[in-house]
Amino acid sequence: MSVYDKLKSLNIELPPVATPAAAYVPFARTGNLVFLSGHIAKKDGKVWTGQFGRTIATEEGKLAARAVAIDLMGTLHAAVGDLNRVKRIVKLMSLVNSTGDFTEQHLVTNGASELFGEVFGERGAHARSAFGVAQIPMGACVEIELIAEVE
Repeated sequence: MSVYDKLKSLNIELPPVATPAAAYVPFARTGNLVFLSGHIAKKDGKVWTGQFGRTIATEEGKLAARAVAIDLMGTLHAAVGDLNRVKRIVKLMSLVNSTGDFTEQHLVTNGASELFGEVFGERGAHARSAFGVAQIPMGACVEIELIAEVE
């Protein structure tokens, strides 16, 4: 099954690349690697705000991370032209806006990791880091960056 057929079966429509909010580009390619800048969680077209351990729960955070993964796939599609050319999702780095005593950053990030596995199968298995941070730009609850290998 092609990546696009899988996305369609999951009722996922890829968004266009978002305009950067500062002095950076949405992606950079070197050789067979594509580096995607951090994407923040959005809900209904607006920044999905909140801080884990204070105003947002882990299960909602998984949905936010999943939403980020969809945005990342939209940018990756723009970067490579065809998601079927993705050989591997190599690495995710997840920043989770959380209080000092919140310890479920890894569970929040699973929302993205699980979706990449669903969409790309074995090619979606990736290395990963999940960090708790005091704040993310615009108060977003989650920010994730991605590295992919392409043909």
